[in-house]
Amino acid sequence: MVHNFSAGPSILPQEVLNEASEAIKNFDNLNLSLIEISHRSKNFVAVMDEAVALVKKLLKLPEGYSVIFLQGGASLQFTMLAQNLMKNNAGRAAYLDTGVWANKAIKEAKLFGEVEVVGSSADKNYNFIPKGYATPTNVDYFHCTSNNTIFGTQMHAFPKVEAPLVCDMSSDIFCREMDYTQFDLIYAGAQKNMGPAGATLVIVKDEILGKSGRVIPTMLDYTTHIKKESMFNTPPVFAVYVSMLTLRWLDKNGGLSWIEARNRKKADLIYNEIDRNSLFFGTAEKEDRSLMNATFLLKDEAAHKEAFDKMWKEAGISGLNGHRDVGGYRASIYNAMPVESVQVLVDVLKDFEQKHA
Repeated sequence: MVHNFSAGPSILPQEVLNEASEAIKNFDNLNLSLIEISHRSKNFVAVMDEAVALVKKLLKLPEGYSVIFLQGGASLQFTMLAQNLMKNNAGRAAYLDTGVWANKAIKEAKLFGEVEVVGSSADKNYNFIPKGYATPTNVDYFHCTSNNTIFGTQMHAFPKVEAPLVCDMSSDIFCREMDYTQFDLIYAGAQKNMGPAGATLVIVKDEILGKSGRVIPTMLDYTTHIKKESMFNTPPVFAVYVSMLTLRWLDKNGGLSWIEARNRKKADLIYNEIDRNSLFFGTAEKEDRSLMNATFLLKDEAAHKEAFDKMWKEAGISGLNGHRDVGGYRASIYNAMPVESVQVLVDVLKDFEQKHA
């Protein structure tokens, strides 16, 4: 068995992979592949409808929110949300800078208006979430990134703002219970917690749209995709289908309360061992540690890296290397990661200490 700690594209539930592979050969007993039928067929329209309904159910979204599946990843949303929400003349937005992807979003927004960075942890290599910052009132929206995959930090509380609250949830969507109606726009690439790469989920409160005063290219206008129910152009059929299966799996097993309890159990397992182990230390501030990405380093890399790398690979662990901006190791423990795989990693850490401390 391979224990896949990849930061993304990431692990998916085995039953989802099994059902998706069957659909590639024969979808809905049509004797046709999922990826060769029309996206406007009633069979695929039913998939899209179920995916949208499951998003609304799991996040407990009331009327007045639209759910669409787009392409281009979260990176396209950096541009798209600014075009749709920032005023054409004297547009202004507030951003919280908590990592590489937040910083990329800031750069894109600056193409459309003034950006105020209200807080940043760049000076500490993004190892914490800024707090105590002032939230401006005269902005078109406030943007934050809920989970920072590279640096292993996560927002555990969100500011009260007098502007639309926008959140990039690409790496922790559906991982925990909270009030999702506090957000006016959520976007997330599918390839961490929801499905394969290729689909991007966007949830938007309808009342915030149509106020920018700018001419928006058709493909970049949220209202285009809302009116056409994600079918303005050919959607990423396979990615949407697998996302629907994953959401169905999550709903069947108990929804966000179930997955949050499981995610906290996994996070406690790995963090408790990192803190206990004399040969390792975590990189993120404890109060801001992520439920999805545990980042850690060897205290003496020169002496121990080669032996540790050999040990975890021999244990069937994959994808544990940290991002180049942090180094060391990153255990990505997304929703589909079983507790048993985390225990394998914890056992490796313990065994390594016994042999090398």
